[in-house]
Amino acid sequence: MGVAEKLSGKKILIWGYGREGQSTRLFLKRCCQPALIEVFEGKREEIDEDKYDLIVKSPGIPMEDDAPKYTSQTELFLEEHRDKVIGITGTKGKSTTSAMLNHVLTRVNPGKTILLGNIGEPCLNYFDEVDDNTTVVFEMSCHQLAKIKVSPHVAVFLNLYEEHLDYYGTFEKYFRAKQNITRFQDEEDYFVVGDQVPPIETSAKVIHMPYDTSGEYGLKVFGKHNVSNANFVIRIATEILGYDRDEVIASLSGFEGLPHRLKFIGEKDGVRYYDDSISTIPDAAIRALEAVPEAHTILLGGMDRGIDYTELTDYMLAHPEYQYVCSYDSGRRIYDAVGDMDNVHYMETLEAAVRYAAEITPPGKAILLSPASASYGYFKNFEQRGEMFKDYAGV
Repeated sequence: MGVAEKLSGKKILIWGYGREGQSTRLFLKRCCQPALIEVFEGKREEIDEDKYDLIVKSPGIPMEDDAPKYTSQTELFLEEHRDKVIGITGTKGKSTTSAMLNHVLTRVNPGKTILLGNIGEPCLNYFDEVDDNTTVVFEMSCHQLAKIKVSPHVAVFLNLYEEHLDYYGTFEKYFRAKQNITRFQDEEDYFVVGDQVPPIETSAKVIHMPYDTSGEYGLKVFGKHNVSNANFVIRIATEILGYDRDEVIASLSGFEGLPHRLKFIGEKDGVRYYDDSISTIPDAAIRALEAVPEAHTILLGGMDRGIDYTELTDYMLAHPEYQYVCSYDSGRRIYDAVGDMDNVHYMETLEAAVRYAAEITPPGKAILLSPASASYGYFKNFEQRGEMFKDYAGV
């Protein structure tokens, strides 16, 4: 029985009415014939669960148990189309790798390729557009994976670092959510996993990927980590999907990257500015510094989610050639750890940090926004933070 048929005649509650919730309502009206569709945005204890046959929960709403009446957009889509899905997760790089793979497949795949999920459109927007010749590239966040009981045919797990501890409480719970990308695979499926991911039991065929930064692919995107992302894409496209290696590599050179991911945004007074607002962990800030040859000043800090900054502060101590400008709560933590260094500074806001960075950065050098911190509490999201950085820089 297909998903649309399964939902017909059912009483359905949509819990959460953001982007996915609104998409779910449109999907139900377009593809199904439910007996009832209602929307709710309150707390779980206020839901009369007996009233509904199914409750579609939006990602990001915390729920500890695995109550059988609850499902999600991601789970419904996978129930119908999982054999056509390449699901990609990881703490960092999943958006770029998904976009890069989608870019390649739209050029080498004679069928249709759709980019969905955390980076693209809500998946149920395209539920009825997937056919036998469709390949779906699906970026999957930890929140989208947390409660699913269906895994994609090809599961890709790039890496794992401390992240979202404010939501999950422990690193182990965060990892457990991510593991669902392979937990329900079988021996006909594929699991492509980076060497920075702890061991996971799976029934799928496993392809282990070392952190490999070798390869000359003519990439327009900065950083060795993007060479690693390209190696994932090449392995998936050639070894699993069977496309010609030379054609795959040739198509990589046309990929220009995504906004707010180590993007050059302009130059002013001889100083180059790079927006890496997506950076929310120490490793990302370190990679940003190492990716830009003319890097001089980096802007750090944002919401403090309780992650360990030792990796970053150790790097700062070992690399006095850079100027570090810290802001907000996590920036205060970083500054307090190494603030006796002459090249570490604290400014209350991003605006003040950009202004000060412009004063201390000489022409011919670069200023990087790579905060190693979440944006929430100070900005609507990382996109807004990146746009504000550009405005403050005046480029």
